Amino acid sequence: MGPLRRFAQAPERHEPLPGKARLLEPLRVTVVGGGLAGCAAALILAERGAAVTVIEREPVLGGRVGAIPDRLATGQPIAMERGFHAFFRQYYNLRAFMRRFDPDLSSLVPLDDYPLLGPGGRSESFAGLPHATPLNVMALVWRTPSLGLGDLARVDARQALEMLRFSPERTWAAFDDQPASTWLDALRFPARARQMLFDVFAHSFFDAEHEMSAARMIEMFHLYFTGNPEGLVFDVMGSPFSEGLWRPAQALLEGLGVRFVPDTRVEGLDRAGSALRVRTSGSDELADAVVLATDVAGLQTIVAGSPQVAPAALRAQVARLSAARPFCVWRLWLDAPTRPGRSAFAGTAGCGWLDNISLLHLYQDEARAFAEGSGGSVVELHAYALPPGTDEGAVRRDLWRQAVALYPELGAARVIDERLLLRDDCPAFPPGSRAQRPTVATAEPRLVLAGDHVRLPFPAALMEAAVSSGMLAANHLLATAGVRGETLWSVPRRGIFASGGPR
Repeated sequence: MGPLRRFAQAPERHEPLPGKARLLEPLRVTVVGGGLAGCAAALILAERGAAVTVIEREPVLGGRVGAIPDRLATGQPIAMERGFHAFFRQYYNLRAFMRRFDPDLSSLVPLDDYPLLGPGGRSESFAGLPHATPLNVMALVWRTPSLGLGDLARVDARQALEMLRFSPERTWAAFDDQPASTWLDALRFPARARQMLFDVFAHSFFDAEHEMSAARMIEMFHLYFTGNPEGLVFDVMGSPFSEGLWRPAQALLEGLGVRFVPDTRVEGLDRAGSALRVRTSGSDELADAVVLATDVAGLQTIVAGSPQVAPAALRAQVARLSAARPFCVWRLWLDAPTRPGRSAFAGTAGCGWLDNISLLHLYQDEARAFAEGSGGSVVELHAYALPPGTDEGAVRRDLWRQAVALYPELGAARVIDERLLLRDDCPAFPPGSRAQRPTVATAEPRLVLAGDHVRLPFPAALMEAAVSSGMLAANHLLATAGVRGETLWSVPRRGIFASGGPR
């Protein structure tokens, strides 16, 4: 272990600009979007004395991690969500946000493993891997049944080394213009290993390999594995997001003076003297600054409707953003239990459109109550990166067939109730898009952007990218007023074998 100690990585600290602790002059900020990005921005701004209004188009907070109130045919109230959300332990800024209202993170349930299942009984496990790179890579390669010694001899070591050489400058310059499939072809991994270790990874970001930037895939390997000092296993929310996350978050923000305007759409921004006018489907708002923290489609609508405020270059950048492929979340309340010993979550590869099986009754209190009262189970089937225009009926048939093949006990269960969501509002990261992707700051000093679609100065994705972008947006507005913002953290920005090493 001695010679490898110099490769040990630690989280990287990102300090805001120096300044005062709180605002001395009034600052009215309107945040458009009540998901993680918008609420993170609202939190940092309100803590430092800004008067914050959050406008959300839905009746409830949460955005893509929200929970929709509903009721089963049995009369049991439920909260329907959009599927599997892993709280990885390197999501430092998301956890800092949550610790404001849940200091011990007691709402999270730690998992022991996240197995990957394939046809014919194939499986991979990430439990028990060392956290330090390259020991984690060596251990995974040594024990995976998907790679033999002969396979390793054929792998292009130079291409494989790119996963340990990630650099924000070099990797994006060298690999952004090519699709991930081209880089994976060059790796020369055997088909089975590629399917089990790489295809499932691309689908986790709702993209197909040939539609995803190779640099983005290399960055994601760095974020989740080769540059991650916390390990691959993660935590999950032990109750519906409405209870474990959004109810306490809203109470905290309202206690800081944040005002929420739900069920209201923002149509555009105009100049109003020294202020900005936020045009909405209800009453307009006047603000000194605006944070746009919506999904891609919402951002495009607002920016296109704001020619007085959004510069032409920003309008062009935002117009080029796109959504990833559709995904499906199908939750089933069944009258029969699942077999003992099943994992709460299992990823799948090579199983048609099925990408994940979640057994909610094994970790979520609401689903557990249903299972205990009925003797049944709550099973969620996920399909990521579906072909555009996929028929809902075809998705149901394929997901059920694949799920029963993996978990045969499902075939004898009767469906008591079900909910199916088919959505296409996650951001895409196609080849060549990095340079033109908007950042948090814009050419209009009073307008900033947040969301997991914006370009960040350090590796982040999904929920962590949303929260990080919101905090960075708040920091930018606070810096213009001479106020110190929030310290952020990330995995190291460079891989252990990058030029200059991790820092």
